[in-house]
Amino acid sequence: MQWLLLIPLLLALLWLLGNYTFWMAPRPRRLPRLLMYHDTSDGPGSGMNIAPDRLMTQIQWMKNKGHRFVKVSELLDRESENCVAITLDDGFASNYRELFPRLRKENIPCTIYLAPHIEGIDRLTPEQISEMQASGLVEFGAHTLHHINLKNCSDEQARQEINDSKQAVAALSGAPCNSFSYPFGRFEERHAEMVRAAGFTSAVTVKKAILPITDPFRLPRIGINGAANRLQFHLAFTRGRYKL
Repeated sequence: MQWLLLIPLLLALLWLLGNYTFWMAPRPRRLPRLLMYHDTSDGPGSGMNIAPDRLMTQIQWMKNKGHRFVKVSELLDRESENCVAITLDDGFASNYRELFPRLRKENIPCTIYLAPHIEGIDRLTPEQISEMQASGLVEFGAHTLHHINLKNCSDEQARQEINDSKQAVAALSGAPCNSFSYPFGRFEERHAEMVRAAGFTSAVTVKKAILPITDPFRLPRIGINGAANRLQFHLAFTRGRYKL
């Protein structure tokens, strides 16, 4: 009956195999990684917030592994082997106050996707956006005007949100707005076509994967939870996610 003692261990092993990715083969190192973040305030980490020092620790780890940092637009313009693109959605003011000084010190570029009329967050100001753009380290993409779920609105409204956000972000930054982020990662084929027709050259999703760039309007991203420990971050960075 000693085999009965193994049952809890077997169940625990099956649970781990069914929930975590440590058993999966790492994705090729040469493939580009797009990392997704949001708020960068000091405080407890979550799916929407990461402490800036923790993010910089992750960046240092990637640098030590020999990865190069680029903006999203540069993934399409140059050889993207071993490249990492840091992306931040929504346009939190903490991206300027807490993170930007650290990125500037280490000369790390990033791409921030603005939803200019988003409510309920402390937003970047026009002056902050202008300063970040002028640094040459930050490019700004669009995230619709109001951070709406494109699948929940009419085609006319979706098209207007996409087109108007491109113009609004360009006006705020004083530079062309060429990349788009689908709010909540929710979109259909017709929305990707609207983004293309609006003149964007790329769009990012929330699909957790590490893949070759075959469709610039469906770029996958690795969502990084601000509470992730070093092992979880390593699994996410090498496998695309740390949980199945």
